[in-house]
Parts: sequence; structure tokens; C-alpha cells
Amino acid sequence: MLNDHLTALHQIDWDFPHSRKTNSIHNIHPYPAKFISEIPQKLIETIGAPKGTWVLDPFCGSGATLVEAQLAGIPSAGIDINPIACLISKVKTQQLNNNLPLLATKAVTQAKNKNGAIARPSIPNLDHWFKPGVQEEIACLLSAIERVEDVVAQDALKLALSSILVKVSNQDSDTRYAAVEKPIKPGDVYRRFLLAVERIWQVKSKYKPKTWQTKILRKNILEVQKNDLNIPVGLVVTSPPYPNAYEYWLYHKYRMFWLGYDPLDVKKNEIGARAHYFKKKVPTTDDFKKQMSYVLSLSHSLLVDKGYACIIIGRSKIHGKIIDNASIIIDAAQQAGFTLAETLSRRIALNRKSFNLAHANIKTEHILVFAK
Repeated sequence: MLNDHLTALHQIDWDFPHSRKTNSIHNIHPYPAKFISEIPQKLIETIGAPKGTWVLDPFCGSGATLVEAQLAGIPSAGIDINPIACLISKVKTQQLNNNLPLLATKAVTQAKNKNGAIARPSIPNLDHWFKPGVQEEIACLLSAIERVEDVVAQDALKLALSSILVKVSNQDSDTRYAAVEKPIKPGDVYRRFLLAVERIWQVKSKYKPKTWQTKILRKNILEVQKNDLNIPVGLVVTSPPYPNAYEYWLYHKYRMFWLGYDPLDVKKNEIGARAHYFKKKVPTTDDFKKQMSYVLSLSHSLLVDKGYACIIIGRSKIHGKIIDNASIIIDAAQQAGFTLAETLSRRIALNRKSFNLAHANIKTEHILVFAK
């Protein structure tokens, strides 16, 4: 019953002050402003989904909701425009080839044999961010990885390479976009890659979900139609981008370039990206409401009767003005046909980082529970 769900929700400490899952599947690849896994875990555990239905995350990011749904034995579907996010989610939620470590070693051997024979990709400012020797090793390794026939294994190897790119680059860190001198030695790309593969392999070997049934759609959510998924959804759990808070495309910019994706296309269509708020025509709260209205209407159409949608959202600060995103979401949800069932709040740990931390400065979030 709904009242039982509401009572149970209020008994949970949503701050999760001791969340430190450093060796879990949720940390196989860097990701900014990560949706901590305890939130979808508790929402799925407490509210649940009717038998035969799916859990949906229309902004799936690094796949926290999808993993927690798998662990609970519920099929899940995720949507994201960011190809690195989708790659992370795929590797987390797919069964890996038992020969993954062997395939990684083989790829490194092939890369070393090709040393100097592979053309480096045309990437803007490549010499500024990557030393020539590092470029060569990455290009040769990527060429070898792309020859792996097992698509799932190839995804895992690409993710391992993606996870070390900032470490072998001149970029200071994942959260500081500045070039610095690093003591990168010949062969470091290969060494770090093998360690990353081993880490993914060890974590995935311990991952025992109750179902592997998951769909991941890489697409602009504002272009997704009901027929793109065509599944009965019993529960939606998601955290939309906060306007002007984080720039996921920038965080993964060179990862996308190296793996053959276009980060500028992602930037153009990424909801809430800070770059949008420094154009001549700045997005308004009405624009954000229209975007959320589309997402919530889509979610409502996919949800079965008596299904629930849980939205985790914080406020934004745009050119000095505080934007109450929760109120915008509530209005958009009610227009889509939802009823607000409950509002919860949580404090965000101070150690969450982003490129725009000074601009975001988000200290609290709301968990909004809507009923269909």
C-alpha cells in the first residue's frame, strides 16, 4: 500500500553519510556528480515495481539505478545522451567474457608490435593534453582493442582505456581542467590499462545480479519516443541534470574524442550544461520546465497504472539567481498527469566535486515521489 511505502521512506536516512563504496561496481570508471547507489537501492527496495514491469532511468548516467534494479531482480532500462555514460552502464550490467584478462594482454602485445605504425587521430589540441609517446601508445592500443570480436569484451576494454586517459594525459585531474607536467614513462599506458582491466574483472567477478535483463539507449531524451523502449515500466528512478551545475560533456571530452565520439554534439544537446548559460540567448526556467515536461510525459506514458516516479533534484544558481528546480519538476509532473505522493530531502556530502563546484554549490536535494 502507498501509505506503507511512505512510512518506510521516512524511516530512511537519505543523507547516507557513510557511503564509501570505493571497491564496488559503481566505481569502475570516474563520473562527475555521481548518483550514489544507496538512493536507487532504497527506492527500489521500499517502493518496488509490480511483477512483469521494469525500472526506468531516463538520465541513467553511470548506471547506478540499472545496477540496483539488477541486484533486486527487476529488468531495467536506461537512457543517456553521453556515450561514455552508456559505455559505463553497459559494462556494469552485461556479463563479461571469461577471457577478458587474456584479451587485454593480447591487445597490449599487438599494440606494442604496432608501435609507430598507427596514425594518431585528429583531435583538437591533442599535443597540449597528451605527450607524443602517450598518443602513440593510446592509438596503438585502441586499434588492437577494436579488433576484438566479442562486442561485450571490446566495450569493457574500451572502458578500461577510457578510465586511465586522464591519468596518462597532461590534465591535472578529473575535476581540474588544467595542463600540468606529469612523470609519464614509456609503457605507462599499457601498464595502467592492464591494471584497469584487472580491476574491472575483479569487481565484475563478484557482481551477482538476480537478472541481467537491461536495455540501454544512447539518445537525446528529448527525441525518445515511447516505441523506442516499448516496455511496461513499474518504477522510474532518476536524477535529471541541474541547470548550470555540471558539464558531463566537458568531464569526458577527450575520452569521447579518443573513442570516436563527438563531444561537441553532446555539449549542444546536453540539458543544463553550463556553456548554454553564457550564450546570447540564455535558457530560461520555462525552457527547463518544457524539457522536464517532455521527460515526465514520456515516463507517465510508459508507467503502468499505480506505478511511481522518483525524481532526485537540487536547486540551481544561474547568474546569481537561485532556481527552485523542485518546484519546476512538481509543476511539470502534475501537468503530465502525476500526483505528488511525497517530498523528502537530503544533504549532499561536501566531497562531491565538479568543474563548476563554485557555481553549483548544491548542498541539499529533494526526493520527489509521484504516483500515476
